[in-house]
Amino acid sequence: MKRHFWVAFAILASIIAIVSSSGTKTVAASASGSTAVFDPQGRLKLPTGYRRWMFLGAPLTPDGLNNGKAGFPEYHLVYVEQQNLDAYLKTGSFPEGTVIVKELTRVLDPTFPDGSRAEPSGRGYFNGEFNGLDVTVKDSKRFAKSNGWGFFNFGHHPLPYAESATEASISECAGCHMSFVAKTDMTWVQFYPMLRK
Repeated sequence: MKRHFWVAFAILASIIAIVSSSGTKTVAASASGSTAVFDPQGRLKLPTGYRRWMFLGAPLTPDGLNNGKAGFPEYHLVYVEQQNLDAYLKTGSFPEGTVIVKELTRVLDPTFPDGSRAEPSGRGYFNGEFNGLDVTVKDSKRFAKSNGWGFFNFGHHPLPYAESATEASISECAGCHMSFVAKTDMTWVQFYPMLRK
């Protein structure tokens, strides 16, 4: 009887060890992969925690310097995860699964016709309210038609943003990237000092 007990115990302990180690592998694999999460319909879920990622820069093309008709009049606060930035700096391209977040902020309460305002530091442009979120995801298989990157818009308006987004058409986003920055991994690296190294 004792022998059967110890055999059963050994078998049970082996099963627990196998299940535990396979669970650990799954967690580790997902931790090193993409942070992009898609629902069953292929919509990208709103990323979380991106404001703690590496900040690349904040280009600005204000209305006041573009006859009131800038295509993107907001600051573009651009973020990428540290490991994907490190890979880019080593290889010149982002790894599969990279997520780049571009959060928009309006220019803070302009007081001059060019959209600037005076502050103790001088006259200039300053970040105002959040006003939208765009996300790109690198996945060569999923986004083969748009040069390996998918583009998603979570709204160009104040908070809150949409909780998920469908892939933007090529004419909305990817087409411009394909025309102008296809050779730099579909990214406007010229605007970000860290990526120009």
